[in-house]
Amino acid sequence: MLLVSFFGASRLFKILGCAFLAVGAIAYLTSGQSILAIPAFLTSNMSLLTLLAMLPWMNSVVRSGRFDRSLNNLLNVNASDLGKLYPRSSITTLTLASFLNLSAATISQDVLKNNLSSLDKRLRNSFITTATLRGFTLALLWSPLEILLAVSIFTTGVDYVSLLPWLLLIAGITFILDSIWGRYHYKSYSYGDSKLLKQSPIDRKKLTKKIIHLLVALVLFLTLVIFLGNQFNLDFIFTVTILIFPFALLWSFLIKRSRSFWAIGWNTWKMKTNTMQNFVVLFLSLSFFEVSISGTAFLDFIQQPVIAVSEYPLLVFILIQVIFIFMSMFGVHPIATIGILGGVIATLLETMNPVSLAIVLATSSVATLTVGGLWFNRTADLSKYGAKSISYYTK
Repeated sequence: MLLVSFFGASRLFKILGCAFLAVGAIAYLTSGQSILAIPAFLTSNMSLLTLLAMLPWMNSVVRSGRFDRSLNNLLNVNASDLGKLYPRSSITTLTLASFLNLSAATISQDVLKNNLSSLDKRLRNSFITTATLRGFTLALLWSPLEILLAVSIFTTGVDYVSLLPWLLLIAGITFILDSIWGRYHYKSYSYGDSKLLKQSPIDRKKLTKKIIHLLVALVLFLTLVIFLGNQFNLDFIFTVTILIFPFALLWSFLIKRSRSFWAIGWNTWKMKTNTMQNFVVLFLSLSFFEVSISGTAFLDFIQQPVIAVSEYPLLVFILIQVIFIFMSMFGVHPIATIGILGGVIATLLETMNPVSLAIVLATSSVATLTVGGLWFNRTADLSKYGAKSISYYTK
């Protein structure tokens, strides 16, 4: 998998993969272990790759039920100014991202870009990126389908059920504060002649049913993940992975969209699975790196600065957040950053609350997506690159 995927990976992930393999190889050679052990060194992150391979099926059932189209009708309802549209845009992206992940931001951005085409370009770009990317990241913070959350849980070994209330609380408080900010920041901007005011009337009853339907499905999925994990003592990532397909299939039958689900799902799954080269290179090389350096002098060298301040948890947590933001500025994926910190985190778990560490890892890694998107907004022309480009960049 690593050899085949390496040639199809992007330059950034090739560099990251080579760096992890090189450092891991040096650590491996100094450990004096047999060369026959190398394949086993590459497998510790295979469960994360399997989860990534299954995610398109959940995406497909939402698309086959046309929930994405229905929710985006919220963005076509008349509003007198951008301040009133801001929380609506954010909650729409948040709801879609709970199931669709990255494509949710693309869908919302495309609709807003079309509806706000009459506005000043700088204002339009600022509104679209801020409203959609913040809503997008708030969904990723707690969604069981988000790979960054899965990696945070995998690294710290905490239970999803113990982490979920805290993440929902953080997401809820942040959404309220951000909505208040957006309401007052954009309330002075109207769009009287925009396309939004020319849309056909919205069937509010039908739209409400779609939203309730999605929320019920999400709550049911979360309940099943927690119940099965506790009942059979299953790992969180494994539970989500084996539950996605049967849940999506049964859902498609209940909404009478099974044929559409198979058509969309099969094509989407093939396309997504055949473009996983970046993550294959990252996860397998990262696995080799983490296993190779465990118990070596190199790991001790990395751990010493953190151990020196381990008595000050708040300082450690702030330091971890700074590292994530700093690494993201150089294009390092947050999953790779978690891998680099893996040995340090293992040491911190001996003296600190695992739930606290998991919260810091999840919030810090997800935050880099928003930072990347806002940076792109300041340096690029959204109308030139398009909403799909900015969503791809931030991921």
